[in-house]
Formats: sequence, structure tokens, C-alpha cells
Amino acid sequence: MNDDADTATRGVGVVVVAAGSGSRLGATAPKAFVPLAGRPILGHALDTVVRLPGLRSLVVVVPAELADGEASEWEGIGLPDDARVVTGGPERAESVAAGLAHVDEECDVVLVHDAARCLTPLAVFERVVEAVRAGTAGAAGAVPGMPVVDTVKTVDAQGVITGTPERAALRAVQTPQGFRRDVLVEAYRSGQVATDDAALVERMGHKVLVVEGDQLAFKVTLPADLDHAERLLATAGGRS
Repeated sequence: MNDDADTATRGVGVVVVAAGSGSRLGATAPKAFVPLAGRPILGHALDTVVRLPGLRSLVVVVPAELADGEASEWEGIGLPDDARVVTGGPERAESVAAGLAHVDEECDVVLVHDAARCLTPLAVFERVVEAVRAGTAGAAGAVPGMPVVDTVKTVDAQGVITGTPERAALRAVQTPQGFRRDVLVEAYRSGQVATDDAALVERMGHKVLVVEGDQLAFKVTLPADLDHAERLLATAGGRS
């Protein structure tokens, strides 16, 4: 990992979640191993993660059939020699818990990042780490987010509108989501279920701060997303 870790802190751990299927992409391979500009999506994600200042521990969570790191799908990914590869579960929360169990205990901050958000700029990672370390507003965690531009409605089971939240107070959150390691471990040991890591930490009574996200941190989910990522990588400003 990076040698420039601040000696006043204990380093950063990153869990990269890459165990999802590629069904919505219409792919036969797991999503993170689908080719993007000639390389697996996971490879592009790791290109940024390995540049994170203070990185001490990198854990990549993948489907069981790829956990040995020797399958042909790993070609072109560029997995660091000191990274840990572990088997994920059928649900994202199970995959995160599996990865978290292998993060170096000396890390004081842990980031959880979706491999599918493979073009997320390094600056977003740095903002998240800085906010967690600073404990801004008493928060134990930080997530990147973008203002919501569309009007959002809440609806009931029949699809009838029940409310219109004030758009100014809404954010579409991205990854990496970062937390104090002790807080995230506590949250995952609680046995509760949530849609993302921040929601789980919130339920434990901790504050989570939203920091500035980036349009490049979009999630590759559908074929149109993959095409968009291809176009971005084909331009000089596709990565930062």
C-alpha cells in the first residue's frame, strides 16, 4: 500500500464491493468483471483506490468462483500484491461484512466503495477521508452526494402521491462511504439491515455527513451507463 501514510493516524482501509451480478447489463460475467474500454470495470475502480494517500489495507469482495484471483476474468485488472480477495454474499450487506472482517485493525478509517462506480475521482475519496478524520459536525462518517435536480414524490402501494419532499434538502448519495472503523464494525455487528452503509450507521445513532460528490461517480448498472463510461474514458477529461 501507499508509503505516505500520516504517522499521526493509523491508515485507511478500503473495501471494494465487486460481488454483484451483471444481469441488468445483460452480461454473463459478474458486473465488476464486465469489459470497459478493454479492461474489467474493477480494474478502473482500483486504478483510483491504489492512489489514495494513507491507504493501508485493501480488500476486494468478489463472487465465490473468482475468489482465488486466478480466473481469466482477472486479466488486466492490476490487483496489488498486498490486496486481500474475499468471497462476498448474495446481498451487498453480507459482502461488506465479509470484506470488513479482513480490513487491517490498525486502520482508523474504512471506506466502502462500489466497483461499479469505477470512474469516481480521487478527490472524492480524499474529501470523505478528510471529513471522517475531522469529525465535522460531530459525524462518525461521511458520504459523497449530489443535489437532486428532479422533483421527487413519495407514493403509496397503489402509486398515489402522498408527498413532495423539499428538493433543496435531498441528496443522491454515492460511494465511497467512509466511517470510523470502530463505528462501522459496531454497525455491522448489530444485525440490522439497511440499504447502504450510511443508513446502518445512522440507525446506531451516529451522525453521517454528506460531502461534495461528483458526476463521474455514477453507477454502471445498465448498458447505457456502460456506454456513457466508454465515452468518458475516450475523452481526455474522462478521469481525474
